[in-house]
Amino acid sequence: MRRRREEPGWLHGKPPPRWARIAPVVALVVLVLVQRLTRGEAEVGFFLAGVPPVAAFAYGAAGTAVFAAIVLALLSAPFAGSAHPRGADLATVAAIGLLSVVIAWVRKRRDAQLVSVRTVAEAAQLAVLPPVPDRVGPVRCAGLYRAAQRGTLVGGDLYDVRAGPYGVRALVGDVQGHGLAAVGTVAALLGAFREGVLDDPELAGVAARLDRRLLADAAGPMTPAGSARAGPGDRPGDRAGRDDRADPFFRGEPGAPQDRATGHPELFATALLLEFPPGLELVRIVSCGHPPALLLRSSTVSEVAVEPGPPLGLGLAGAELAVVAAVPLLPGDRLLAHTDGVTEARDTAGEFYPLAARVPGLAKDPEELVEAVWQDLVKFTDGGPRDDVALLVLSLPDSADGSR
Repeated sequence: MRRRREEPGWLHGKPPPRWARIAPVVALVVLVLVQRLTRGEAEVGFFLAGVPPVAAFAYGAAGTAVFAAIVLALLSAPFAGSAHPRGADLATVAAIGLLSVVIAWVRKRRDAQLVSVRTVAEAAQLAVLPPVPDRVGPVRCAGLYRAAQRGTLVGGDLYDVRAGPYGVRALVGDVQGHGLAAVGTVAALLGAFREGVLDDPELAGVAARLDRRLLADAAGPMTPAGSARAGPGDRPGDRAGRDDRADPFFRGEPGAPQDRATGHPELFATALLLEFPPGLELVRIVSCGHPPALLLRSSTVSEVAVEPGPPLGLGLAGAELAVVAAVPLLPGDRLLAHTDGVTEARDTAGEFYPLAARVPGLAKDPEELVEAVWQDLVKFTDGGPRDDVALLVLSLPDSADGSR
């Protein structure tokens, strides 16, 4: 699964690029040659004092100290062609060299800390949203994720594909907000979805479970007794004889007041749930306010007709309200689910990205398709969208695969 734009390797703790290590050596040679060739007409010898600070960006403390010593030796040597520096001049250059050594030492320590923090962060984010395998049960999968916040692997979009006793189920969602602030909600929804795959016999029941999960998170921390944590003017004694179930805030009803210190107002998400029942050549889909999936059949592309339900987190996505659509699948059909970061991306003229119109001209293989859509989206927007982007292609294998 593709995650995000690749960053230079030296930002991941790898050795600095070769040009960064060669630069101070080249500077030394060029400055000495210029000084020798001009025979004192152009005094550039003291520019050598800038070599140790440059070396500090690519070398450690020991390497920077070597460059500082070489600079001092060249300034003191008559063959370098520079004017004989006085003691104060050499002391100034020595101080610059010493400061460069300290900077190199601090930089190396910070680099090691950043690499450690980044490694832990990547491990945590990959635990929240692990890569989608090439195949889950009989379903072929290909996914691509790009987080809007630079330097992160997970943002406000999510997807997952899991096999369970009721078939293979997939989730594509988009929570309120993006970046690291939305990762907690993403983790909660994915955890609820993975439980629903195993426990809920109906796909609508999985949607209801996700809705309850967001309602519980919006209500805030709960005490062991099951009551909301008391706020100002809400002492434990004031709750005697009071039925929390009569409180619209406790039930998570729309329009309930969300100004309590423990509540999170307007916590919601859109989601598309898909189910591939075992032994059937069809897919069941539930839409919770999410953009419709695209059905790629031969050279035609069409939106899957699903009556959209309300977004998750509003208390309206109950099992009795969710509309489940059954879509027959033919050999070679592919389903492309996506988030609104794709279709709401704009070009320089302000036009939205026409995903359905551009997909037919892109690759047909699922894994190549998601990468082709991303590259086309980057070209269309002249650099890439500013929102999180998630793409998920699902398909049953052709009869020729012999894996049904």
